[in-house]
Amino acid sequence: MTENTQIAKAEPKKELTFSDNLRNELTNVQDALPKDFNKERFVQNALALLNDNPNIAKYGQAQIIGGLMKGAYLGLDFYSKECYLVPYGNQLNYQTDYRGAKKLAKKYAIRPVKDIYAKLVREGDLFEESIDGENQTFVFKPKAFNDGKIIGAFAVCLYVDGGMQYDTMSLADLENTRKQSKASNSPAWKNFTGEMYKKTVLHRLCKHIELDFENPTQRTTFMAGMEIETDPKKIAENDIEENANSVDFDEDVVDSEIVSEESAEPEFMKGE
Repeated sequence: MTENTQIAKAEPKKELTFSDNLRNELTNVQDALPKDFNKERFVQNALALLNDNPNIAKYGQAQIIGGLMKGAYLGLDFYSKECYLVPYGNQLNYQTDYRGAKKLAKKYAIRPVKDIYAKLVREGDLFEESIDGENQTFVFKPKAFNDGKIIGAFAVCLYVDGGMQYDTMSLADLENTRKQSKASNSPAWKNFTGEMYKKTVLHRLCKHIELDFENPTQRTTFMAGMEIETDPKKIAENDIEENANSVDFDEDVVDSEIVSEESAEPEFMKGE
């Protein structure tokens, strides 16, 4: 080696940011994402969500990105409350919200869906079900301006061809489902109980609408994100664990689906 020979110094490898890692993961599974998936919008909305919820940093990038990817497979937006990352013990679980379930039903239903909605049934209202051969239907006549005790809820799916599918839940059914919720003591359940009841029965109805997804990964993710525990023993066990490890998330409705493209890198992820 001569004196004039210069030893090239390797430039330090650029440290990947959280958004870099998320983009790379999305690129790696491109074939499993919806055909109309908008990667940049998803990343920017994910960054906005994480900046609004820095208390989930303890779960680390691997768990957070793993949860975000499940929403990506379905083309759902966390920031618009179509799906959630729910703390549960030492894990960060993915869950599809009723908004996301409605969106997927309208997009992927084998039988085209016209509308999906839910109603509360209160004391004094008339709610009757009837079965005539293979036809099952109901009659609902709410009492005007009824603020009576809630005794149940039902959800209805109206199909483009004029058909209908519905599901009902008694107050006991609704409360049992609430007990196993990761956010059973959240402000949403305490202050807007009726709305949460409607969400619950809508969520269950959407599980029974036949969907034709683009790939097997979407179907597997959808079914896992719609799981509802009904075993009383497991509900009790879940209550103990989740109350000891709860993290609150804002459950207010967010109207905008698109956040500014300049959403900042989450402060709590820097230097991880």
